[in-house]
Amino acid sequence: MNSIVPDDATRLAIVAAPEIAQRKPRWLKRKAPLAGPNYRDIKRTMRGLDLHTVCEEADCPNINECWEDREATFLIGGSDCTRRCGFCEIATGKPTEYDRDEPRRVAEAVEAMGLHFAVVTGVARDDLDDKAAWLYAETCRQIKVRLPHCGVELLIDDFRGDGDLLQLVLDAGPEVLAHNLETPRRLFRHVRPGFDYDGSLELLARAKARSRSATKSNLMLGMGETFDEVVEALADLRAAGCDIVTVNQYLPPTHKHLALQRYVEPAEFDEYARVGMGMGFAHVESGPLVRSSYRAGSQAIAAGVWQRPGDPSVAQPA
Repeated sequence: MNSIVPDDATRLAIVAAPEIAQRKPRWLKRKAPLAGPNYRDIKRTMRGLDLHTVCEEADCPNINECWEDREATFLIGGSDCTRRCGFCEIATGKPTEYDRDEPRRVAEAVEAMGLHFAVVTGVARDDLDDKAAWLYAETCRQIKVRLPHCGVELLIDDFRGDGDLLQLVLDAGPEVLAHNLETPRRLFRHVRPGFDYDGSLELLARAKARSRSATKSNLMLGMGETFDEVVEALADLRAAGCDIVTVNQYLPPTHKHLALQRYVEPAEFDEYARVGMGMGFAHVESGPLVRSSYRAGSQAIAAGVWQRPGDPSVAQPA
């Protein structure tokens, strides 16, 4: 079959098709750990300030672990995205505002939560001349002013390939600059119709060449890719200078999203970690319940761009 859809696919990306009844395998079922003191403190702070994070809104399975390490993820740019990726639960629409006060409020939240590491991501804003690049940069700057020790990861879209906008973000000095590839080349146009596979690789290569930030990406499995295609995507990322990669299981948010083709066995995730580290990545976080921001601080440490406050065992980069 000469198509981007694999021969054995049953429901790859068939929008609005009813879900096939599938029982989640045991490795996707995990009891929430007991809440530690840092988690409870952040929870109280969040409720007292009437704040919310992506960690809560996306019902992340790792929230206890990340909050206990005082790490959290924020979404900026509004609630409507100008692109439509079939796996994403963020609404596609025409944004109505550009909130230039948002960086201050996010930085205040980071300070109030006493975070050690903050991940900032956002919706695509193709309606704006600057594609919201200023929002990313200013949010990073504001966090650094309030909490100089706090590490920052900026997870951006591709800004339609505008190198000047990318440089604006890099100049803010994030420890990690992330842009997610999400899927191998064969499926890319179907999974991420608003993006370009080679363009995403070029963005990561530019970021690596133009800054001291570690670069990072994510691959999401279960949409019809093969093992060899995932390995090829890992190799493409590494060739672009990507330092950190996360690999995880896709789970459709609703029946209107891309169809799930398979649950990936834990042993396969372990193999991707082994292969990726052999390619020279500074860190590979691979597992069914991994999310792109999972253990972001530890990933930055592995890449040599950040040191956790109070930990003298990890040297800062020169």
